[in-house]
Amino acid sequence: MTATQPPQPQPDPQSDPQQSDPQQSDPQQSEFGSQPPSQPGSQAQPETQSQSESESQSESGSQARSGSRSEGGLGSLVGGGAPNGAGYRSFVLGEFTFSRDDYFVYVGWPTGSHVASADAFLKALQRDVAWEFFYGIVNFDGVIGTVNHYGTVDLFAGRYNDAWRKAELDHLQNFPTPQIRATFAAMLDDWTNHGFDPFASPDETGSAFGPKHGNNTPAVTRRRVTATRMVGLHGDEPLRSDQTGHRVNRQFTDVAQDEPLVEAAAGFEDQVHAFNLFGYLSRSDVTWNPSVVSVCRHSLYCPTTEEYILPIIHGNDRVEWFLQLSDTIYWDVEDRDSGAVRSKVTMHPGDVAAMPADIRHQGYAPKRAMLLVWENADPDLPHLIATGQLPTNPIDI
Repeated sequence: MTATQPPQPQPDPQSDPQQSDPQQSDPQQSEFGSQPPSQPGSQAQPETQSQSESESQSESGSQARSGSRSEGGLGSLVGGGAPNGAGYRSFVLGEFTFSRDDYFVYVGWPTGSHVASADAFLKALQRDVAWEFFYGIVNFDGVIGTVNHYGTVDLFAGRYNDAWRKAELDHLQNFPTPQIRATFAAMLDDWTNHGFDPFASPDETGSAFGPKHGNNTPAVTRRRVTATRMVGLHGDEPLRSDQTGHRVNRQFTDVAQDEPLVEAAAGFEDQVHAFNLFGYLSRSDVTWNPSVVSVCRHSLYCPTTEEYILPIIHGNDRVEWFLQLSDTIYWDVEDRDSGAVRSKVTMHPGDVAAMPADIRHQGYAPKRAMLLVWENADPDLPHLIATGQLPTNPIDI
């Protein structure tokens, strides 16, 4: 890690930066457009946010800012250069530059630079795009990441890393959500080679490395499941089956596939419903990608299947509840703002954990495991917690 910057990509002066990827020029038409850009899940947040609220939520609590900060905007330079010797385009987003070669991704900003493995970067980038920047902070690693303000997004380097902040090498720039989403989606599509699926487990995909060869657009634009009431209800997300292209995963062949019998009274057929959650999860074709399978106002059930390592380090802006449904997951839990170790958590089937609103976490699953993530999508939560009106922990023992 060094402050020496790699060669900076130059935008193509012949291209309109906002039209650098025609398929992504209207974010509402993307494969992930089924959920509103303002809030991951089903509840929308206000599209605008006051400067004081933005500063409060991204200030790392009471810690003072160091390094540099810039305000981005739709008029800021967003574009990319021609393919390099390895065949990959470079990208410019405000004062950040992105390029890759056979093995690595290079990120530059006015006060420093960072190098990351291409496969790890693409797996993190895939989730940031698919999740609409999720809740709170998505750390790609210990240096690069994003903060969701539900209408705008901070792109940062070193802001949540004590060493980078003390050296004043950190940087943060805020962008409207459609702008950063379009750039990240174009980058993900250009840098993902044929045969590599950033959502798949290592045993189920090819390599991310080497010179550019083809693409895997269907994989990086697969539609995320976001039910409005419950999967399987008429007019909602369908159940998974062989017919929908969702075969039982190799590690869940022992999971029963029978569905419950529901006998609803006349007139209530569209209001009484049940489905086999274990069977549904056994057919998931992705890892570390929570699907919204049931919604009750702000309460979202987001089960997922996990294998290998969670590619991002998720920094909470609200409490998350985890219910281990099968197998084992190991969690590293750190302070959200400094990265200091807070705890190590091992979850076995039946275990329940509450991840506080001031931590970040990363999971490790030795074999494919089922996990139920219970989210509260109340749009007021981040502000209430950041201003101390609500505690960061759900209960006092």
